[in-house]
Amino acid sequence: TDGVLMYTSGTTGRPKGVVLSHGNLLAGGRNVVLAHGLTSSDRALCVLPLYHINGLCVTLLGPLLSAGSAVFPVRFSTSGFWQWIDRFQCTWFSVVPTQIAYLLRDAGTAVQRPLLRFGRSASAPLSPAVHDSFERLFGIALIETMGLTETAAQILSNPLPPGVRKLGSPGVPFGDEVRVVDASLSDVPAGCEGELLIRGPNVMQRYFKDPAATREAVTAEGWLRTGDMGYRDQDGYLFITGRLKELIIKGGENIAPREIDDALYQHADVIEAAAFAIPCERFGQRVEAAVSLKASSSLDEASLIRLCAERVGAFKCPDRIHFMDELPKGPSGKIQRQKLPDLVNESR
Repeated sequence: TDGVLMYTSGTTGRPKGVVLSHGNLLAGGRNVVLAHGLTSSDRALCVLPLYHINGLCVTLLGPLLSAGSAVFPVRFSTSGFWQWIDRFQCTWFSVVPTQIAYLLRDAGTAVQRPLLRFGRSASAPLSPAVHDSFERLFGIALIETMGLTETAAQILSNPLPPGVRKLGSPGVPFGDEVRVVDASLSDVPAGCEGELLIRGPNVMQRYFKDPAATREAVTAEGWLRTGDMGYRDQDGYLFITGRLKELIIKGGENIAPREIDDALYQHADVIEAAAFAIPCERFGQRVEAAVSLKASSSLDEASLIRLCAERVGAFKCPDRIHFMDELPKGPSGKIQRQKLPDLVNESR
């Protein structure tokens, strides 16, 4: 039976209403328990809204289904985060990459926390540079994962230590089947890019009052077309290269914005970064990007463009980089890339 109506974040278009059954929700929660080895001795810190699938299925249902417990502050704050971890003796937490960047920005002296088993990142790709900086500074294993509203949260996760974690990858399936396919929905070999398809008991019932979108998203065999592009390596780990709807097509060449984001995050002063397309007469589209920097930074546009060009090449490098106090985000904390072209055009 229908259990909940929850809306997507709408990062590539208008939010869609997702109808999840009670069975979908339980399956999503069990995937979290399975991937993270949750037990009754675990306690989660939940700093994500419960009207978002991550907060609901991960840090609420995960503890409930493992007979554990969870702590729910009124709102996220970098000043309160570690105090809550210590005061309530939390063993794990789930955050989004923007919160990770803020925790790095406002970091004080690192303290050993032997009860804290791991932190978990989801809802958006985590830059390998930010991932590495967080683990080095805080000494905490950070587990990158991937989930969707349409799948009641988690579908992929890196294993817990001592299992192999790969920076830049949201990991391997836990509780679901995953395929990587071409435009004809045929499987592609390891190392080849394609669209990710998901099948499992956590896949949604339908989009609310939108049967056409449901038919487009879910095949007759029950495979959900995620719209995420990526590839599987020889070890079975998935790597996400971008969203189909976010690809920048410059002079007929496909450019994944995430590759540019990751290059910009290589600079320690960059807190948030997002590349996007701007219409261009010569190439059809050109690349621009927006970043927010640490308050103490004196980094200029030319230096950042130079750094990016060294990592992705001149063709993919942004023609312009716009500095913002903060990039636009949805309620879940995910950067809303599709809003950036209008924002920068208004300021030209």
